[in-house]
Amino acid sequence: MTSVDLAILDFIQTHMQCGFLDFIMPYVSAIANHGIVWIALTIILLCFKKTRKIGIAMAVALLIQSVAINNIIKPLVERPRPFTVNAAFNLLISPPSDYSFPSGHTGASFACTVVMFLGKNRWWPAAGVLALLIAFSRMYLYVHYPSDILVGALIGTAAAWLSCFFILKDDRRKLLSHR
Repeated sequence: MTSVDLAILDFIQTHMQCGFLDFIMPYVSAIANHGIVWIALTIILLCFKKTRKIGIAMAVALLIQSVAINNIIKPLVERPRPFTVNAAFNLLISPPSDYSFPSGHTGASFACTVVMFLGKNRWWPAAGVLALLIAFSRMYLYVHYPSDILVGALIGTAAAWLSCFFILKDDRRKLLSHR
């Protein structure tokens, strides 16, 4: 998979790299460092009775995906980051010190977005756009392979579904027949 991953990363660098994205992508990525944007959103949702259940589900989903990605899978797989494989690449951000697989930024982003979708929060499309931008930024910045992003998104989605299944149990029928 690494050759396909590198081909996609090289395509991004060859065909999409520009001054504007070089400027903006480090900021897009940074807002998700340590899950900060998603934790802040979770806290905001917890503050209001109308959105408290979604906030709780988001907190649980963030916890599940974080433990799965950062405490179990990354140390188990120990996949080096792309910039260590292609040392000629000049990073636009400080090099992350942990492993590459899977993407924690993407896992957190998708966990929260999917909780918002399943919980029928009207702001889920905006969260989805932000999640996609964050995921893309990690590839653009050459710190994650596309397969890291894909698996991070899948883990985040699974964590969200699991969290919603138990936290939003009063709405379980709606959750299972979401339209």
